[in-house]
This record gives sequence, C-alpha cells and structure tokens, in this order.
Amino acid sequence: MCQAITAFLLICAFFCAPFSLQAEASPRPGSPRYTPVVAVVEKSQAAVVNITCTQIRGQNVSPLDLFFGLPQDLGRRPRLQRRASLGSGVIVDGRQGLVLTNAHVIANSDEIKVHLQDGRSFQAEVRGAEPDFDIAVLAIKGAENLPELPLGNSKDLLPGETVIAIGNPFGFSHTVTTGVVSALGRTITCQSGTLTDLIQTDAAINPGNSGGPLLDLEGHLVGINTATDIRAEGIGFAIPINKARRVMESLVQKEHISPYWLGLLAEDLDGQTAWTLGLEASRGILVTAVYGKTPAEQAGIVPGDIIVAINEREIKDRRDYVSFLRNQTGETLKLLLSRNGKDFSLTIQPAPFDNDTVQSLMEERWGIRVGESRGAVFLKNVRRGSAADFLRPGDRILAVGGQAIGSAQDLFQAFRRERMAGQVLLQVVRNGRAYYARLVL
Repeated sequence: MCQAITAFLLICAFFCAPFSLQAEASPRPGSPRYTPVVAVVEKSQAAVVNITCTQIRGQNVSPLDLFFGLPQDLGRRPRLQRRASLGSGVIVDGRQGLVLTNAHVIANSDEIKVHLQDGRSFQAEVRGAEPDFDIAVLAIKGAENLPELPLGNSKDLLPGETVIAIGNPFGFSHTVTTGVVSALGRTITCQSGTLTDLIQTDAAINPGNSGGPLLDLEGHLVGINTATDIRAEGIGFAIPINKARRVMESLVQKEHISPYWLGLLAEDLDGQTAWTLGLEASRGILVTAVYGKTPAEQAGIVPGDIIVAINEREIKDRRDYVSFLRNQTGETLKLLLSRNGKDFSLTIQPAPFDNDTVQSLMEERWGIRVGESRGAVFLKNVRRGSAADFLRPGDRILAVGGQAIGSAQDLFQAFRRERMAGQVLLQVVRNGRAYYARLVL
C-alpha cells in the first residue's frame, strides 16, 4: 500500500511540477517573449489615463406631463439628463498633473474625470483647448508625483517603424495595439476642420482611443491618436508630438495661438471663371489680391495666380484653403501654382495672422471697427460706402455666420474664417431688437 502511494505521489510530482513552475515564472528581459513592445508597455501604461466626460443638460417637461401630472408638477424644475463619453489621455507632467488629450474628447463637458491604471480616479479641469489643432490640456486635481511619459521627436519618425497605441476603446481600459508608421504628412478633414501633417498608422485606433499616446519602441511619446478612417481598416491618424507640444505650451501659458496666413485674398475657381480665363479645368483658388510686406508678396505671388495645392494636397476652394492654414504652426509650406497656364512651385513661410493685422484688414474688407464692453462687442466706427454702410456705431454683434460672438477675440476668429467669403451673415442688436444683416463683399 505504501509503495502504491509513493508511486502515485511521484507521478503527481512528475506531471504537476513543470506546470506549477511554469505558472509561477514570468518572462523577463532575455526571454524571446519579452519583446521591445512588452518592455515599452510595462514602462509606459501607468501614465496612460482613461477620461470620462459628462454633459449635463436640462430636459424640458412635456406639456402632456403637465396636463396629466399632479398640481405640484406644474412648478417643478426641468429634469436633468447626463450624457457620458469616453476617451483617453496621457500624463506629460507628473508634478503638475498635466494630461494631453484631444479637444474633441472634452468638448462641451461639464464634468471630467481621469482614471489611472492603479484604480484611482480624480476630477480634472481644462487648462486650455484648441479645436483647430484638436489638442486639449487637462490638470488633474488633488494628485501629486504622477507617472509621466517622455516626449519624443516626431520629426525623425520613419515610415515602416513599429509604433504602439494605448487607449480606452469602447471602454476597454488600457488596450494595447501595435502597427507601423504607414505614412507621414497626411491631411484629413473631420468635424473640427482640417488637420495637417498627421502620422498615419495601421495600429488599431477605435472610438475611445482618441487622445491616447502613440509610442515608439524607445517608449517616447511621438503622437496623440486622434482619428480613424471609417471607410477602411488599418488607417488611423495621430497628431505629431512636435506640433502637439507647441500647442500645449501655448495653452499652459494661456497664450493665444495666432493662426497663420500668406497675405492674400482669393476666390473659388468655378467652371465659368475657368472658362473665362481659358483654363481647361477648374482647380484651386484664384488669387485676387496680395498685400504688401507679406509672405505672398515676398514669394512673388501676384493677382491672377492660381493656388492648386499646398504640401502636395489639392486645394478645393477658399474655405478649404483657410481651414488648411488654421492648422499650421509656422512651418515652411510648398505651394503649387499656375500662371498663364503653366504650373510652378515655390516655398513660403507663413506669417502669424495677429489681431492687429485682423483689425486692419477687417476695417478695409468689412468696413467696421469694434470695441468690447462687459462681454458685448459693439461697432465703434462704420466706414461710409463700405459693405457695412447700413450699420451704425453702437450696434452689437451677436453672431457671425452662425457662430456666437461674446468677445472681440471671437469676432477676430470669425473674420479669419470668413475673410474671403463673398457674403457674411451677421446677427446684430440695435435699440434692444435683434435682426440679421448680410454683408455683400
């Protein structure tokens, strides 16, 4: 009997010992399973956060509720609705608790929470957001000495090199995907506008990944995942960290990010205009004016030139052109132009489109000068004979092209968007009465 028991124990030890040892062991550096990707994930994922945003909106009480409800229902307040959305972010400054994410992740949010990998959750506030670049910076409240990721250099990225994305797709926390840099310098158009100079990757990016990090094999943050092409699999886009860093620094310092311009006006080149000019096809935009001492004048651009493409991306119309420039941070641009039926290229350094330049051009183009008082924007002067001749000093501007105007800065931004439009719709208040006014330029 003892011999049988001993044999049984030996058999159990023979079969079970390897499995128990294998379960207790974990692959460490030197093991073929401990790949560079595993090493980066272990080192980086603690600095990746999940972001939940809540919108609180009032829900009007139905007239039927009031009719059939109890008498006290007549005086009740509208019910509140909460809508939650998910996103990702990355801690880039552990001492200050600064999180880099996408502007569209936190847009219109009333409450923002940041969830760490270790299970802790914190309230966060928006330090700044720039929708034109789809970048936002959050500050985590009540947390100190948090993990952080080192910022890399997206200028030396190589097509084909391995990259890693970590995020919160569909609520699955700290999901890791890998792929390669598929291409650089991509431009896409999305809800927030035109985003340029993007990194294209085939690392899986899904809803909830937005705002999360794109990492190289050295564990450096090289991009902020921002969008995917829903028409196909394996086509995702990230904002290069060099561009994100410049925007983040301005937002943290509470500086305004001035858009860039070339110093020209242009109009759409439709079929009729193309035929009049003797062109075989309508492509690009037609330059109608070039301002002195601007990049366009210095580069030799003249009225009548046609801007066909910028950085090898075709320019469809003037709104496309303006949207493209809104996403620039001052890098040299390569323009393809056409003059007298012949194409030529040139490089040009855009200039900041600062508020002084905007105010001067707005007086010339729209014929108005404005002031600001207690959150209201009013007309200080209207040039007679201008497109705004029917307006009067003291009129308040509430909206431009459907965009609310609450400050002079809002109006300047609206002018930057609409500066080349043929017509501009304003909402104006005079003597306490609101009406719409159309500037025909």
